Amino acid sequence: MSRVYPEADKCNLSAGQGMGPPAMLTVWKKSSMALHGTDGFTVFDCHGNMAFRVDNYTRSSQGLTSGLVLMDGAGTALLTLRPKILSTHDRWEGFEGEAGPKKTQKHPVFALRRCSVFQNNDQAEVFMGSQVPKFQIEGCFRKRNCTIKTATGELVAKISRKMSRSNVMLTDDVFSMVVHPGHDHALLMAFVVVLDRISRKPYTPVLCY
Repeated sequence: MSRVYPEADKCNLSAGQGMGPPAMLTVWKKSSMALHGTDGFTVFDCHGNMAFRVDNYTRSSQGLTSGLVLMDGAGTALLTLRPKILSTHDRWEGFEGEAGPKKTQKHPVFALRRCSVFQNNDQAEVFMGSQVPKFQIEGCFRKRNCTIKTATGELVAKISRKMSRSNVMLTDDVFSMVVHPGHDHALLMAFVVVLDRISRKPYTPVLCY
């Protein structure tokens, strides 16, 4: 795992999520369970500590009745992510905690959807208890080159390709997300998981586990 995050003494990470410098997270598109054929995420802070994870799931919508569960590094469920079946805009909703089929919540924490039903791009918008978008996602997530901004244009986070310690560009299964102070890291990571699911990747197998 040493290849996926920078050395601690080269980090510029705020201890909290309030005031301070931007925080850098390293996102590895690999389940922390490290089993063959799994499809998930392991996310590290700049010291190499596991900050978040999503383990083993299918890419088939029919297999997502329980949703994808975003956990912290200790395995505590933070958000459950579910697709809206038959949504023309690839709409997903996020619910607090582990919300299985028998724990359906009426009010999601957020809803993320593709902006255009016609264009094959990664532009998306996020709603939080309102019909007006609170966040806009611009750029190309598939190329690991996109930004998350507030509706007023304030930069919240930037996703980009990651360089190794020897200045070699890593493959796109490892990338960086720089989060500006005052924003919820778990919420933004949930956006990343959904973006991965709605990005058009014809080479991705329907069933990964």
